[in-house]
Amino acid sequence: MSNFLTGLMRLKRGPWEMLATILIGLGVFMLMQPFAIWLYTYSFITTLVGTVMFIIVSHFKD
Repeated sequence: MSNFLTGLMRLKRGPWEMLATILIGLGVFMLMQPFAIWLYTYSFITTLVGTVMFIIVSHFKD
């Protein structure tokens, strides 16, 4: 966990890509769940933020 947080603070590609991937997965889950309409409402923006974040952090240094 400490390496993950250190990588985030130093703008390393790996931890930020993992965070962006988790956001994309969370957005897809929010889109497919049948329980809460507010989750469905914010699913697109969550997926979009994760995707844009992934594109940006793919240019970070290793």
